[in-house]
Amino acid sequence: MKKLVVEFVGTFFLVLTVGLTAVYASAEVAPFAPIAIGVALAVMIYAGGHISGGHYNPAVSLGVLLRGGIKVGSLVGYWIAQLAGAVAAACVATWLKGNPTVASLSVITAPALVAEFLFTFALVFVVLNVATAKATAGNSYFGWAIGLTVLVGAFAVGGISGGAFNPAVAVGLVSIKKFALSNLWIYLVGDFAGAIAAAAVFKLTVSENA
Repeated sequence: MKKLVVEFVGTFFLVLTVGLTAVYASAEVAPFAPIAIGVALAVMIYAGGHISGGHYNPAVSLGVLLRGGIKVGSLVGYWIAQLAGAVAAACVATWLKGNPTVASLSVITAPALVAEFLFTFALVFVVLNVATAKATAGNSYFGWAIGLTVLVGAFAVGGISGGAFNPAVAVGLVSIKKFALSNLWIYLVGDFAGAIAAAAVFKLTVSENA
């Protein structure tokens, strides 16, 4: 239960930050949204990583499962907690801003799908290497490495896909109506495929029995 509470809290603050800086922010604040989001993820990982692993992302949890870090039963619980945290954060962000009207992001399917795949791959590959590999065990930089990966991805392809790299974030943005429900599959397919590919490359390149 402690792990699920941490996953809920971490995902909540990640999605809340996304909503308040990337969706509902003023024109002056919005350009800095990737920085706020990357830092929010990093500090939440440092806060809860020693308890739950600090996934806050169903794609990361899938990658950790495929790497052998968690069991299927834990994966289901993590997914439920992460999605609940995302939806709760979307509701709070909308309430804090007075339920404003939001224009849905228009994306082109193929580029958005590839962008989500590539940077979710990068994110999960970084997570597996800095937070689960024996060679990097006990390091103090894992949170920043992961948060900065999201920051880079958001700056690089945020204008193409919206820069979710996280099915829970995508669900949160659908709840806010920034992402169209009809486009949710892009983030589910792209992000989970990226996680699967990252886990495969990790297992291919890292030699360890774990």
